[in-house]
Amino acid sequence: MTGVDRVEAVVEGEDEGEGRVGRRVLEVPDLSLVVLIGATGSGKSTFAARHFKATEVISSDFCRGLVSDDENDQSASGDAFDVLHFIVGKRLAAGRLTVVDATNVQSEARTQLVRLAREHDVLPVAIVLDVPEQVCAERNATRADRAGLPRRVIQRHQRELRRSLRHLEREGFRKVHHLRGQAEADAAEVVRERRFNDLRHLTGPFDIIGDIHGCRSELESLLGRLGYVPVRDGLGRAVDAAHPEGRTAVFVGDLVDRGPDSPGVLRLVMGMVGAGHALCVPGNHENKLGRYLKGRKVQHTHGLAETIEQLEKEDAAFRDEVGAFLHGLVSHYVLDGGGLVVCHAGLPEKYHGRTSGRVRSFALYGDTTGETDEFGLPVRYPWAEDYRGRAAVVYGHTPTPRATWLNNTICLDTGCVFGGRMTALRWPERELVDVPAERVWYEPAKPLATEAPGGADGRPLDLDDVAGRRIVETRSMGRLAVKEENAAAALEVMSRFAIDPRLLPYLPPTMAPCATSQEDGYLEHPAEAFAGYRADGVREVVCEEKHMGSRAVALVCRDETVAAERFGAPKGVPGALYTRTGRPFFDDREATGTLLRRVAACVAEAGLWEELETDWLLLDAELMPWSLKATGLLRKQYAAVGAASGAAFPGVLGALEAAAGRGVEVGPLLQRQRDRAADAAAFTAAYRRYCWRVGGRATPDGPDASDPSAPSAPSAPSAPSAPSDPVVPLQAAEAVDGGALAGAGAPARAGAAPGSGPVPKGLGPVPEELGLVPDRLGPVPKGLGALEGVRLAPFQILAVQGRSLAGLAHTEQLALIDRIVAAESTVSGKQDGASGGGRAAGGTGLLATTRRIIVDTEDEASVAAGIRWWLELTADGGEGMVVKPVEALIRQPDGRLVQPGVKCRGREYLRIIYGPEYTRPENLKRLRIRHLGHKRSLALREYALGLEALDRLAEGEPLWRVHEAVFGVLALESEPVDPRL
Repeated sequence: MTGVDRVEAVVEGEDEGEGRVGRRVLEVPDLSLVVLIGATGSGKSTFAARHFKATEVISSDFCRGLVSDDENDQSASGDAFDVLHFIVGKRLAAGRLTVVDATNVQSEARTQLVRLAREHDVLPVAIVLDVPEQVCAERNATRADRAGLPRRVIQRHQRELRRSLRHLEREGFRKVHHLRGQAEADAAEVVRERRFNDLRHLTGPFDIIGDIHGCRSELESLLGRLGYVPVRDGLGRAVDAAHPEGRTAVFVGDLVDRGPDSPGVLRLVMGMVGAGHALCVPGNHENKLGRYLKGRKVQHTHGLAETIEQLEKEDAAFRDEVGAFLHGLVSHYVLDGGGLVVCHAGLPEKYHGRTSGRVRSFALYGDTTGETDEFGLPVRYPWAEDYRGRAAVVYGHTPTPRATWLNNTICLDTGCVFGGRMTALRWPERELVDVPAERVWYEPAKPLATEAPGGADGRPLDLDDVAGRRIVETRSMGRLAVKEENAAAALEVMSRFAIDPRLLPYLPPTMAPCATSQEDGYLEHPAEAFAGYRADGVREVVCEEKHMGSRAVALVCRDETVAAERFGAPKGVPGALYTRTGRPFFDDREATGTLLRRVAACVAEAGLWEELETDWLLLDAELMPWSLKATGLLRKQYAAVGAASGAAFPGVLGALEAAAGRGVEVGPLLQRQRDRAADAAAFTAAYRRYCWRVGGRATPDGPDASDPSAPSAPSAPSAPSAPSDPVVPLQAAEAVDGGALAGAGAPARAGAAPGSGPVPKGLGPVPEELGLVPDRLGPVPKGLGALEGVRLAPFQILAVQGRSLAGLAHTEQLALIDRIVAAESTVSGKQDGASGGGRAAGGTGLLATTRRIIVDTEDEASVAAGIRWWLELTADGGEGMVVKPVEALIRQPDGRLVQPGVKCRGREYLRIIYGPEYTRPENLKRLRIRHLGHKRSLALREYALGLEALDRLAEGEPLWRVHEAVFGVLALESEPVDPRL
């Protein structure tokens, strides 16, 4: 409604003749700037308090008090109105209805407010309280702060008000409510009206259909594929279509022009909208046609001439109906609780739900850079590249070969009229459905290319997404803060070393150790892990062997096409393999591709692509050996200590023993040095267990494994078996070592066969000074090439297409993993058969199983069996185990998350971490003061961020939203914490 509001009085109970004024209804848009206008004492503050929330009202008196401590200090009015305008602007930017309580009788004051409303694309509404001068004077006399106000001030306000009344509409106020006298003001009732574009109460499901351009036959085919049943008139023309499940079609505009049957499209769409089976927003072609039907002068270009010719064959009543339909279309709709916005040419978040000519223009035509391309067409501004809104924006307008998501926006114009396809989006399923064009109906001015603002080639991330202090909203732990300095450190790693963010949907969290043990000679012991979970109310836990390698996340796709289309993987690589800090695991792309293809083949053989209804999955795993990625650390930190002790202690012990032989009293010193030498030897043996040759070569000139003259590798003890105590419900895996236990399996492969070629980067030989142990898992089947000796031990499927699996019980997770691992023997056999080779006896291939045991924390026998299992595991060289609740995502009674897992490392493995002599009583006493609180808090926060990333990934949220949580994990890794924990 425009113009001065002349709502008639409505009498309630009596008519006006009896002296009562009826109820006045003042309609106010639910997002608007309401400007109260009236002389001092006219009752504006009382009116505002009666009809609006206190937080919605911004008073000039209050702002004057803010800046001067005196609400009546007129000398502070300039600063007060600066504050008022600032607050009003912030509220309107946030989408909040705002009421300005000031006299506002001068046009200059109102002009600034109307300008603010326009800047924020909201409607300005004026409510005039036209109260007699005497009433204003009497009210001011009752207020101590205004008792002495001169009568001339009120008279001046009244004069200015009279001059203003006739000009308010021209000043830009969309509605003007004029309340004459106190009775009308008292009888007024403010009613908030929903904006025409606000359909948040409609939750669908929806089928959003892209540009049609007169292709009526293709539209009917697409509606049929979507499940709509057509309704036809006596001439067989489609005049409606309804979905048996109550779905609603939403058309993004450009129904007409260029195609063969624009009237047929209009007849069908108008019928569906009229019957409540569809919604429709206008396109630029409808806007132009509507102006033509109103008699406006427009150019008959871009297909309008064809539409006019087609409409001339229809009767006048139909043309009038079309004109009325086009005139009533709203620029855009906000649907599904605010989570979906549908428009024709796209819409930045600041325009969602707003009402102005600028918003309508953007929704119809989009924005341009001011440039033209080689075809003379305007270059579209890529607004979607910068879009960071929570609502999904679905639009059309710019033809593109295929519909793709970018930053929660998608363009559905796939050029049907140009011989492409007509595309629809099912919402909330986010499923695309399309049909091909029957022919090229109109030759395009230029070839279709991915130039829509939502095209796949846009910029998905921005520095502002991660820079500075951040607050990340998580479903598991609420709001989590990322410090600015931590974000800066993470940005350094992410920008310089990490893989493409599109291939980095998750980073694993750090893991807290179990509580410090007081057992003699132990810093960590399973008893504390079981007791901790028992105290948290967790009865069943699963103990998984901790493979001694490097944490790896594998994004495995069914094939290269899926990897490229869904994640943007490089050509020829079916996914990604990266470290816990997001760096590529191998420098060699071919090695990465070989590993991922092997895993994908095993997933296929296990039947999990179909069972999980996915074309990709995300695996959490351990990649072995440790030396594969930690060669530098091993050489500089650990091997140096081992080499120094190996060089020093023989001489020291020899000298002391010689002195003892001569009768010198050096017994205590000799014993002490023997103990130190033994500790040093144990330290060297500990880290050597986790190093073996990879890539088929020990050194560039290493011996040939097939040469019988080559020296044989030392034999190794067999892997430990799980205890057979009947009290413990074991779920033992196959007797295949995962690579973390020293010395289990077949003899080492000393080197590669002649002519095997150079080893790719990242897979080179382990330096000999590290003291290698054999490749304990046997020969690798053919087809793995440079990955010979590499072992991947997956232990969790994190996510698949459309859902996160982080909440799946760990026993179910491991059962799925077992199927993948078991499938490798079949996959390897097929590949060996295809290559004409034979599989080496005892070979286990690339994948390794994770052994485990279930422990009942409330059963002493079960706990004892779990401790025995850990003791055997670590005594045989294993790193230790990870203890997790069988059921994932456990919460304490107060709602706090329980630790998702704690690590319990073996006595000898901790020697690597804390030093050769850490087991001495005096050292253990000192080391038991570990301050685990910060580490535990860090582990939980990173876990919550990881879960959030998986949820956002599964829900198809834009990359910047997924990356926000991933980046948060990396940033938290910069927090200072004891690295030995």
